[in-house]
Formats: sequence, structure tokens, C-alpha cells
Amino acid sequence: MTPPIRVLVVDDSALMRKLIPQILQSDSSIQVVGTAMDGNFGLKKIEEVNPQVVTLDLDMPGMGGLDMLKEIMLRHPVPVIVVSSHSTQGASVTLQALSMGAFDFVAKPIDVSANMPEIARELIAKIKAAAQSRRVTISQPLEAQKQLQKSAPQLRTKASRIVAIGISTGGPQALQYLLPQLPKNFPGSIVIVQHMPVGFTEMFSRRLEDICSITVKEAQSGDLLLAGRALICPGNRHLKVKRLPMGDVAVLNDEPRVNGHRPSVDVLFKSVAEEFGDKSIAALMTGMGEDGAQGLGMVKAAGGMTIAQSEESCVVFGMPKAAIERGYALRVLPLDALANTLQAQCMPDRKSSMKSEADESGKAAGVGRH
Repeated sequence: MTPPIRVLVVDDSALMRKLIPQILQSDSSIQVVGTAMDGNFGLKKIEEVNPQVVTLDLDMPGMGGLDMLKEIMLRHPVPVIVVSSHSTQGASVTLQALSMGAFDFVAKPIDVSANMPEIARELIAKIKAAAQSRRVTISQPLEAQKQLQKSAPQLRTKASRIVAIGISTGGPQALQYLLPQLPKNFPGSIVIVQHMPVGFTEMFSRRLEDICSITVKEAQSGDLLLAGRALICPGNRHLKVKRLPMGDVAVLNDEPRVNGHRPSVDVLFKSVAEEFGDKSIAALMTGMGEDGAQGLGMVKAAGGMTIAQSEESCVVFGMPKAAIERGYALRVLPLDALANTLQAQCMPDRKSSMKSEADESGKAAGVGRH
């Protein structure tokens, strides 16, 4: 029998130090081995109880959450799940924690009693994923180089290709590595579903805009899909694309959750496949679960290029793995090869090359079935 996952809960709220262990210990595969009320106590507890996962409140007296996280990353590199407030300040600090190496976050409910069951499911799932995750170190491109590239405004034109990216756990770090590598004259238009709650995607989009040569913004219905622009789906909305006489646009809606998610990667990929066919590129990146696997298959069937992030470069291999196992990924690439591949695939003369790669993959798959 597998021993339970050992979890340390660090939170300055006496209520949360009581509630979180109650939530976690409702699952027999998790054992809360200690609690702490601030960062100093938390670091001592880590040495005493040797947890496999730490849940961490960021707003604490004494040694705060960010300072404790920095020490954990240096001294005790265990996965940390941030338990964050929904405020604008909370979103900003949470994104900072993710960039420092936190595994993922769960947003504290505004109404604890009403929303606790949903938070409980999310927190338990993320702790299990964290305990099985690999530690991936992502070095960021130099800030000075990124700012230098952004100096001259770029006239946006019609995109050569539509690049759809689906990503979840580990996504903020991966996107902060990937997108700054794309040049301001990147010929494709990028649409992104990152699993993230309301309020966090706007702040995340702004952080990316500050460090990228391409334009990055939170998507709004009617936004044009232009070359050198990335649109990030807002939390709790679905993102689709639409070809119109006036130009290709993003469309948001509030349809029901798909695969338990809104936004859902499958919704985006299906829309891209239907609207853009062999002009589409879909990349499924790090994340838990299977959201996006079916949609990647639809892009492949429509003649588009499909890419899955490789296992060794994923924080959590769930989403790419589900697509690879079903034969939907034409290419499997490490994170550090993705920017150059997207640049090459989006060059205007890539259509025939993409078709030949898809044809070769189809022949290989056909041979394998006999």
C-alpha cells in the first residue's frame, strides 16, 4: 500500500489552519503532518516533519509567504501550492510566487462555507499532482534583451497561421519562458487557454506584455487575430475563434464547463480546427488532466500541425501525455525547442511542408495498425 502524501499547512489564519487539514484528511491518500502560522515556524516545521508538499498562505506577519518560498526553493525544494486571496494584490503576489517556483495555486473562496467543496476538490487534486511532479528549472531570458526588442511599435498585419496553446499547471513559468523568445515580427497569431481563475489572467497578461516583444493581452470578444499578437482567455470564459469578412476574431462565451474547465483547451482547439483547418497549429503543454487531448486530435484531423510538450520539460505531463498516447501529436518537443519550431511553422511557405509532415505521420500510423 502506498504511504499517504505528507503535507504541511502554513497559514496565519487559525480558521484556515483548521479547515485545510480537515479538507485534506477527508482523502485517505493525504496526511497533514503539521501546521505553522508564519514563515519562520514553517521552515522549522519542514525540517522536523519532512513534508512532500507545502500549502502556503502568502499574506502572513513576520516572515511572509514570498520570503518563505524563496528559502524553500534554496534549502528544501519541495512543491509548494499557494493558497491565495482573490484580490488584485493577491493575484499579483501569487503570479510572483509562481515565477519564483511555486508549483500551483488555489484561490481562497470569498464565501468559505459556500465554495469550500469546490476548493477542496481542487486542492486535493493539485496536492496529488504536486507529489508526483518533477522539478523543472526554467531559466528566463535576460530582461534587458526583451525590453530592447520592444522599443519600436510594430504594425500588425493578418496572421500567416493561427497558433493555439493549451496549458495548465506549470503554465505561467513555461509561458514566461516561451513567449519572450518570439520576435516582434512573429508572423503567426497566438490564442492561449491557461487554466486560471477570474482576475488572475488579466494580471498575468500584463506581466507577459511587459517582458515580450510580441503584444500580449487578455482576450475580449471581437479582438482581431493579428500577426505578432497573443490573446489569453479570461478566467471563467471559453475562447473560440471565428473567420469573418472584416478579419479573423476571438469570441468569448459562457457555455458550460468542458472537462471540468472554463476556459477549456478542447473548446479552443475544436474551434481552431473548424475555422482554420490546415492553417492551424496547436500546442498542448504542461498541465494535469486530459483537457485539450481530444481537441488536438481534431486539429490533426483537419490537417493542422499538432505539438505536445515533452515529458522531461513538463512540470506535470498529464495533458500532453493524454494526447501523445492517442496518437494526436505530430511532434513532441522540449520547451526550449518550441519557440524556434513555432517561428518556422508560421513562415508563410510552411503550408505544403506541414501537409507533407501530416501525410508522413498518417502513413506511419497506417503501417503501425497492420
